[in-house]
Amino acid sequence: MSNQSKYTWNDDQILDDVKFEEKDSQLFKSLLNNEVEAVESENATMAPGSILKGKIVEITKDHVVVDVGLKSEGIVPIEEFSDPLQLVLDGDVEVLLDQPEDDNGQIVLSREKAERLRQWEYILQHCEEGSIVKGRVLRKVKGGLMVDIGMEAFLPGSQIDNKRIKNLDEYIDKTYEFKILKINIERKNVVVSRRELLEAERISRKAELLQTIKEGDLREGVVKNITDFGVFLDLDGIDGLLHITDMTWKRIKHPSEMVQLGQKLEVIILHVDRDKGRVALGLKQKDSNPWDEIESKYPPGTRVKGKIVNLLPYGAFIEIEAGIEGLIHVSEMSWVKNITDPSEIVKKGEEIEAIVLQVQKEEGKISLGIKQTEHNPWDDVEAKYPVGSSVKAEIRNLTNYGAFVELEPGVEGLIHISDLSWIKKVSHPSELLKKGDIVEAVILSVDKESKKITLGVKQLSSNPWANIEKIMPVGSLVKGKVSKITAFGAFVELDCGLEGLIHVTELSDQAFGKVEDVVNKGEEITAKVIKLDPEHKKIALSIKEYLVERNQFSRDDIDVTSARPPKEEKEHKKGKRHNHQEESEESEESEEEDDVL
Repeated sequence: MSNQSKYTWNDDQILDDVKFEEKDSQLFKSLLNNEVEAVESENATMAPGSILKGKIVEITKDHVVVDVGLKSEGIVPIEEFSDPLQLVLDGDVEVLLDQPEDDNGQIVLSREKAERLRQWEYILQHCEEGSIVKGRVLRKVKGGLMVDIGMEAFLPGSQIDNKRIKNLDEYIDKTYEFKILKINIERKNVVVSRRELLEAERISRKAELLQTIKEGDLREGVVKNITDFGVFLDLDGIDGLLHITDMTWKRIKHPSEMVQLGQKLEVIILHVDRDKGRVALGLKQKDSNPWDEIESKYPPGTRVKGKIVNLLPYGAFIEIEAGIEGLIHVSEMSWVKNITDPSEIVKKGEEIEAIVLQVQKEEGKISLGIKQTEHNPWDDVEAKYPVGSSVKAEIRNLTNYGAFVELEPGVEGLIHISDLSWIKKVSHPSELLKKGDIVEAVILSVDKESKKITLGVKQLSSNPWANIEKIMPVGSLVKGKVSKITAFGAFVELDCGLEGLIHVTELSDQAFGKVEDVVNKGEEITAKVIKLDPEHKKIALSIKEYLVERNQFSRDDIDVTSARPPKEEKEHKKGKRHNHQEESEESEESEEEDDVL
């Protein structure tokens, strides 16, 4: 019985021990599982890139200490907080676990990366390519701008605006709407555009405006581009061209003289091409055309006042009223001066008086003159310089055809080369005259309308050719000096001043080789007049006939040729044949010279 009792106790004790061990084992397992789960949870939380919630336990000048419930606290640079002044102790903050442990055993946290990750998650949940978002421009970067749309997005420079950009700084800190062009999941970045929204808006406004706009409307536009031929204006969605010819009634060289970029202008709609989407604008059409009554307002002869607005090589433009300019040609600037540069008489900006000479309304031209405001010296030329009167004048210029002389300031006359001498054939006026000389001449004609006066020097003396047949009739003997020797003869300046020609056939009654064998330049000779041609001013002379006449003797009794020895006679005949051949060749040259003379 005792054994049974002992066994029973022992068995119960064993059962109790077993039950106790089972309870301890289950508790141990439970505790172990909890520990494992805690460790696994902590390990999962410690994964780099995870976002942790923590409390701020310390704030210094350079960093913020954050307790995220791990084995150590983390340090975050204070510049990663957008507004450090709002940080408070025990305040909640989200941070990203950058590194579980650095070289010092400290966990590395980042507030900035946590915000980026949350922003990226927001973009993925709420946006897609093509979505419209609102954002604020943060700063300039290479190639464009960074925009805050809930996260930082890149705005390329080409997508900022639909107009030319001079300064990117003007966009910073401003809020706009943007269109998401691209979401790059791998790189976690977003590219946006403002230009696409502006273009879409412009196209919409343009279509609407083209339906409502009509010719004659007044519209306000902003100058967006200036070219050589005109100005482009933005009419709130549609571009219009204001051509340079429609900007003002007066002449301008370039549109920039009147407008500048960004300037607002009220213009009138001249034409609308809805098919091509083009609008022609006008500015001057807002005012009446000053040329409409120009002919009645400024008839020829009207004296006007105005300001010189432009100088050109051919004249000066004077503005006589707004939109009305006239041209003073250089030929209308002075009666007495030959003007080649208008600046010799007038200066730009100078106020002057002028006389209206001609109005061409259709061409928009007015011709003016300032010399007409003074006395015209040509008004009195007929009375002051009657035909036949003798005057003295200074030679101002020499030309191939004559000499110009100044009778008085503004009045010039011409001495033609043919009126320089009765007796000399003048090739150029410089043979007898020199610039600056004072010459006496006779007034031959006066043309007041054409402003021409002709004069002559030879008319101071009588024309010797008029009485040449009386002065030196054919057959008379004359004396003179050899002035020129040619192959066909010798020219002789006679005592009366006229010039005659002795042909080679008339130089001698004896055979000779060349002209110089008979006469020399400068030699005094006596010759017989054998022909006169007053019309062509030619005198033919002969020494041979003079010698024959002087040595004339009776040949009835004496045979001159028989007195020569046979050999001399043969040589004489041979010489004469040779001489006749030379005379024949030289005769052709003489004819040419006669034509020239």
